[in-house]
Amino acid sequence: MDISTLTDAFMVNLMDTSWLEFVAVIFGLLSVWFAKQEKILVYPTGIISVLIYIYICFNVKLFADAGINLFYFIMSVYGWYMWTKKTDKPALKITFNTKRDWLITGGVFIFSLIVIISLLKYFNGDDVEYWSTDVPYIDTFTTSVFIIAMLLMALKKVESWVFWIVGDIISVPLYTYKGLVFTSFQFLVFLILAVMGYIEWKKKIANH
Repeated sequence: MDISTLTDAFMVNLMDTSWLEFVAVIFGLLSVWFAKQEKILVYPTGIISVLIYIYICFNVKLFADAGINLFYFIMSVYGWYMWTKKTDKPALKITFNTKRDWLITGGVFIFSLIVIISLLKYFNGDDVEYWSTDVPYIDTFTTSVFIIAMLLMALKKVESWVFWIVGDIISVPLYTYKGLVFTSFQFLVFLILAVMGYIEWKKKIANH
């Protein structure tokens, strides 16, 4: 398939994009841009996007992604609190994961995989068409990756961007397959911004 064919396919799907998906994408992009700049607006813009995507993902049977967006909402509220809470301690700084942080991260990731696939089996185990593809397993993996990314983002860990990058790489073809081409394009932009965010946060640590 040549570039012109891909471009034509993208434009057709773009024209078919619902206004709701368009709004979710715009606010999602704004959220990642503000995250890269370490701006608190990452959270209110992100909350608008994830609430819309809960509805969208449920409609296209990306049930784990619908769940992750609910988790994003909860973590956005938590992150908003963590970034703005006033205490006697210094403000939350950008840092790298310690060995202890990595052990916790690995444990949460494995736990997330088990819980998500179990929930999908429980609530959607009878959908033969759904389980006949790799989508539920890819969906579960990316959801777990994004759970870690969101958790580390709330704690201002540089490694959060690594998990965003991995999840974005997988999500581009996943959403294309589900017919959400504009959302797939959003994840491509997310990927670029995540790489930029990783570089920028590393620079901020070096300059501290």
